[in-house]
Amino acid sequence: MANEQILGNYPKPMSFPVMVFWTGLFGGLFWGTIGWLASYLSFTEIRPTVILEPWALGDWKHEWLGTLISIILIGICSVVAAFVYYAVLKKFTGFWFGLGYGLVLFAVVFFILNPLFPGIKPFFDLNRDTIITSICIYIVYGIFIGYSINYEYQNNKVQEKEESA
Repeated sequence: MANEQILGNYPKPMSFPVMVFWTGLFGGLFWGTIGWLASYLSFTEIRPTVILEPWALGDWKHEWLGTLISIILIGICSVVAAFVYYAVLKKFTGFWFGLGYGLVLFAVVFFILNPLFPGIKPFFDLNRDTIITSICIYIVYGIFIGYSINYEYQNNKVQEKEESA
């Protein structure tokens, strides 16, 4: 009763899966936008619109609408990537697992899924700036997803211990 008086009628915190969803969506939208900015500034020759190339017809996909839709699709794919991290690596602490996850995602996109995306040249045909920029974006994306999920998982464990004590 005393806790209710102190806490008042504040809304309950987000459930962990909902937090994973929002982390994945925000991470995809944010880092997809950073990828677009990197391509706009010529740090990379890969634009976010490569995600539309196998499925969309017309030149609109290379204009602003295609870029916007591509970044939203990257956000949706990022939600899936966040749930994969949640299912497999949530218990591991530190940023190294997120960094490794980013490198694994880079390898999946650039080596395994590469034939799906005609806008991405084979890995060894890409210029050095594109490779370095892409690796860096995937690494910081992986660290963002990994660290956010790990932090929340560890925080929930501490709260559960405090509530059970």
